[in-house]
Amino acid sequence: MLKYFSADWVFPVSSPPIKNGVVAINPDGDIKEVLAEEDYASLDLDLTKYKGAIVPGFINTHCHLELSHMLNRIPEQTGLVEFVQHVIKRRQGNADLIDLAMQKADQQMFDNGIVAVGDISNQISSKKVKETSKIYYHTFIEALGFNPERAVVIMDHLREVKHDFNPLPSTIVPHAPYTVSPQLFELIRQEAEKENAFISVHNQETDDENAFFESKTGGFLKLYEFLGMDLSFFDPTNKTSLKTWLPYIKKQKTLLVHNTVTNRADIEFAKRSNPDLYWCLCPQANLYIENALPDVDLLMDEGLKITLGTDSLASNNHLNILSEMLTLQKYKQVPFEKLLNWATINGAEFLELDQQMGTIEAGKKPGLNLIQLSADFTIESVRVERLI
Repeated sequence: MLKYFSADWVFPVSSPPIKNGVVAINPDGDIKEVLAEEDYASLDLDLTKYKGAIVPGFINTHCHLELSHMLNRIPEQTGLVEFVQHVIKRRQGNADLIDLAMQKADQQMFDNGIVAVGDISNQISSKKVKETSKIYYHTFIEALGFNPERAVVIMDHLREVKHDFNPLPSTIVPHAPYTVSPQLFELIRQEAEKENAFISVHNQETDDENAFFESKTGGFLKLYEFLGMDLSFFDPTNKTSLKTWLPYIKKQKTLLVHNTVTNRADIEFAKRSNPDLYWCLCPQANLYIENALPDVDLLMDEGLKITLGTDSLASNNHLNILSEMLTLQKYKQVPFEKLLNWATINGAEFLELDQQMGTIEAGKKPGLNLIQLSADFTIESVRVERLI
């Protein structure tokens, strides 16, 4: 028997919002049809009515489930270099407590209406949680290795981790330009092209990242000193970080994460270099770590495909995509319908889930969330009521 959910507004995403719309759902959660008021006014439907807006389930394209045990363990606004040092020092811990923290984080995301996650992993520890989760996970197995001599050894290890994640979907990806050598980038590219896989990479999260590649200066020198790394092999490229690393990837579909200091020249270069780029924003993590936000107006003006992520509980107090949307609405005045596209269909497209998720359309199974909006579509609360 079909269930009929009605709300003040229904946002299919694939079409304009419907005032007093109705969504008909099969028992297994598939969308049967979406009705406007004039379509059902004369029908005798058993409606379940809600105050608020019905939207598709949210897609979180960037998370670090492994770091869930680090909630409230790292001070805010330290800057990225000090933040990374804190993560390295504190990420180890009791395996049972780490597992419990991941379970709680997974449940939190489910309760917050998240239906799919692009999750960064450095090891196999999150597999158990992902195997039993109600959320779809694509795991990005993260490569770290700036010393070119270790590229082959690192890649062999990552292939073993990827094998251990089977049958769950996973991809080997670079962590960031400042932690991956050109040689390791090349091996990642070869692997991605062989498997026709999509890639995720942290991009331009701080000015120090550009300074390192442009002139071998800035705060990252302190990070390498902390790691005990000899940088004598590295010569600056006299280019920004993005202009340095993006040519290594060539043609694979790629998610650029953070983009806090990305400028117009970087974007124009990126467009020429790769036509299949997505740009992920994690605004609350940006504020937590650097107390800065990307130039969102620029990203919108350039017509980029934007997605949203939560980053980890090491750099965020909540794993809630609606909260990320509210932050962008508050600080950058992004219209709600644009934010909703970023939070749903764009992420679904990147993770290649858009045939099942991302929009409220007949035949899809996107999940349905109820949220609260004002009359002008301002987000009134970060509370999500998951309907299915």
